[in-house]
Amino acid sequence: MRYLAFLVILMLAGATFGQTKLKKTQISKEISVMLPRDFTPMPDDGIARRYPATTKPLAVFTSPNGQVDFSVTQKRSQFRSRDLNMLQDIYKANLLEKFTDVDFIREEIVDIKGEQYIVFEFVSKMADERGTTNLAPVQKYSIIQYTIKGNQLMVFTMHAPFILKNDWQTTMRDVMSSIKIKV
Repeated sequence: MRYLAFLVILMLAGATFGQTKLKKTQISKEISVMLPRDFTPMPDDGIARRYPATTKPLAVFTSPNGQVDFSVTQKRSQFRSRDLNMLQDIYKANLLEKFTDVDFIREEIVDIKGEQYIVFEFVSKMADERGTTNLAPVQKYSIIQYTIKGNQLMVFTMHAPFILKNDWQTTMRDVMSSIKIKV
């Protein structure tokens, strides 16, 4: 019996020690989030390569090995927070269009610290469908959250290679549920 109790204590201690430590990171005057302590801001040239878009992310933070990213994008929107139910269908359609295959784990509207967010948690697959190469599909585990404050759409994303999903899922959920927007 003592041996079993010792094993249980070791397993619980291992689970506690294996958790990623988070620290408060100020993204802007209004936005803060708890990120892993070893995440660092991605330089502008890295953002341009990894996130080519018409709207540059407000901030991107990455893990030391560059495999896991957290980003925030903010842009003007004609929609209001009351439109989130309608926008959920639009953003889901965009994700389905963007990737070869999407397996949704969660797709819902949730309250985080008093703000309503559209949340998509999913595994995506992007295959090279040109037929000119034999590259394996790229699989990623992602959580994307959308909210609207005033006339601003805010998009929070966190991506990891699918192979790291089990290692990062709890931490990514913790990070995404820690987002705080000051009114």
